Amino acid sequence: MGKWWRAMLIARKSVLSVLPVFVAALMLWGCNDTLDSVVDKKLPDNVKNKVEQPLPDSILTQMAALNMDRNSPIAIRIFKEEGVLEIWKEKRDGKFAKIADYQICAWSGRLGPKEKEGDRQAPEGFYELTPANLNPYSKYYLAINTGFPNRYDSVNGFTGTNLMIHGACSSSGCYSMTDAQILEIYAFARDAFRGGQQTVQLEAFPFRMTAENMARHHFSPHYPFWQMLKAGYDQFEITQRPPEVAVCSRRYVFNEKAAPGHGFNPNAACPPMSMSPQLTAAVAAYNSAYERDYAKAMKTYAKKVWYDPTEAERKALVADLRKGHDPAFAPTGSALKAGKLLDLADVADPAHPTLHGGAGHGGADGGAAAPQTMIASVATGGKTSRIGPTNPGVDPSNPASPAGVDPSETAMMSLPATGPVPPANPNSIGAPSTMTAFDAPPQQVAAKPFWKFWSR
Repeated sequence: MGKWWRAMLIARKSVLSVLPVFVAALMLWGCNDTLDSVVDKKLPDNVKNKVEQPLPDSILTQMAALNMDRNSPIAIRIFKEEGVLEIWKEKRDGKFAKIADYQICAWSGRLGPKEKEGDRQAPEGFYELTPANLNPYSKYYLAINTGFPNRYDSVNGFTGTNLMIHGACSSSGCYSMTDAQILEIYAFARDAFRGGQQTVQLEAFPFRMTAENMARHHFSPHYPFWQMLKAGYDQFEITQRPPEVAVCSRRYVFNEKAAPGHGFNPNAACPPMSMSPQLTAAVAAYNSAYERDYAKAMKTYAKKVWYDPTEAERKALVADLRKGHDPAFAPTGSALKAGKLLDLADVADPAHPTLHGGAGHGGADGGAAAPQTMIASVATGGKTSRIGPTNPGVDPSNPASPAGVDPSETAMMSLPATGPVPPANPNSIGAPSTMTAFDAPPQQVAAKPFWKFWSR
């Protein structure tokens, strides 16, 4: 009997010794709403309020050197293939300059636009973000809703919900960063909104739209869509300012002004419209140089086909990073490193090339579904092609929502409405009916028209 009691006392002592550690771990688990993060950049030790965490002193010093105000407007640019997210910020001369860039930890699917709920594709296109797109309550640390679907997506029948830029390095149609990265990206947007910016432009591209890259991807079925995006990309490169975006004839148009008495309707023919003479001349000169570069690049790529890797193939490059992490932790490797240039003679279907008989686009390996047939002619970049789906109709009674959608991703920013409420997203259908605002911004001089900036 004495031995039994001694054994019980020893066991009790062991349990009591580990109980504080267990309780502490449980408390940390309960207040930490994130998954594991990549360890290449740790969260700062002084984060007490992630929503109000200031930008690092190093970035503020860089802003001063670039002649930027802390709360001046920003733009966000994403390049899938390179796996890069850039923050551009307005200088005091009205032009934008890159202030920061981040390696995207994970993005799902392949190159090409998101077309339907559940296809795992990350969006491509031009999106306008308001304070209502910021979600401080995300279980993925912090999140910014991309605004998909916008007017272009909706009029072309593209469907999907809860497409985010967020932390935690876990993606299912999103652009996922590390927690440390999203902390800074969120702060850039927060400060810009508080400075009076009403919409932040998000530009998501498949790659940098150079002549070399366009030639390398010239067999892609998404090429016509990318030609359309390239017009906006080019004008940003020329002016160093986000373009003014409209949608008509089910396509994007950039920096166009409708004739008096006319407007832009996504589902109707484009109205009579014009671009400023200065920008028209600059675009013509830019396109002339581009055509020369494209013709030169095609000497290399005319008989080559670029194999766009699947998500699984990209993940295989960084499989070692997943060891010891939560199963949901899913970094993806470089699409450039996992891709491959193939000889045209060895490819049965250049629009959907495969490796060693493996699945092409639309396979069960996490790739995107085969794109829909294209309509609506456009002519740019040395080719005349067709864009838009043949069947834009969507059955609203069958949303086909994927399992596991995070309800918290739809939460809106909860802040006192002491400032002016921003206008509804001009590129979206079904803008939020309730939006909150940041602290009242300082009085600002009215923005000059685009062509006044360009004419400097």
